[in-house]
Amino acid sequence: MGNELNIHPLGDSALTIKLDDNISPEVNQKVLALAKSVEQKGSRSIIEIVPAYTTIAVYFDPFVTSYDYLSKSIHKSWQDLEIGEESISRDEVIIPVLYGGERGPDLGTVAQHNGLTPEDVIKRHTTNDYLVYMIGFLPGFPYLGGLDKELATPRLDTPRQEVKAGSVGIADQQTGVYSLDSPGGWNIIGHTPVKFFDPEREEPFLLRAGQSIRFKEVDENEWHSIQDSVKRGTYEIEVRRGGSKE
Repeated sequence: MGNELNIHPLGDSALTIKLDDNISPEVNQKVLALAKSVEQKGSRSIIEIVPAYTTIAVYFDPFVTSYDYLSKSIHKSWQDLEIGEESISRDEVIIPVLYGGERGPDLGTVAQHNGLTPEDVIKRHTTNDYLVYMIGFLPGFPYLGGLDKELATPRLDTPRQEVKAGSVGIADQQTGVYSLDSPGGWNIIGHTPVKFFDPEREEPFLLRAGQSIRFKEVDENEWHSIQDSVKRGTYEIEVRRGGSKE
């Protein structure tokens, strides 16, 4: 791999790797591939790896390895790294959303800000595929790329004290889904009954970095039906692999 990495200490038991200054799917693909390679080669000494938009934080055991040794190992992994088609996730997770009304109180605000109708906002929001760049802020909260520029809307002047888990929001040029009840200043345009974080599941996080999601509009009856299935533990998330429904 061509470009030189920037690696810096992050305290006495962690380091940060910076791959680029620009956020893009191509850069993030390299981030995820390098993170996987580093994890595989340093499993005994590494405690946690946290990939982000253009960087990776690596937390290590200083009694097992050192910053200098790990830095050299990471540089070697970077030079040897090859990114093929198999490293690109083709998963597309379908997220059902009830837009507007009491579950999407800011749909009209987003529409008005951008000179659109609420129906236009819904159509644009459900048309694009969204890349999961990273998970953060809250457990299971996905940072998504791919929002239509015509939907970009500033955060609320006064954040709400509580935003319900499952709320779908827009803030500036990002869209996302609250994974837990939390204070927040995003414009809430809808709600999904799907749990993005569930500590009772074998895999608590619904999504992982590198996947893609697509929002799908549902009506009130469908929303309640899905919510009931989620509560019973019988709801099966729709995943399309390579464009096919699973």
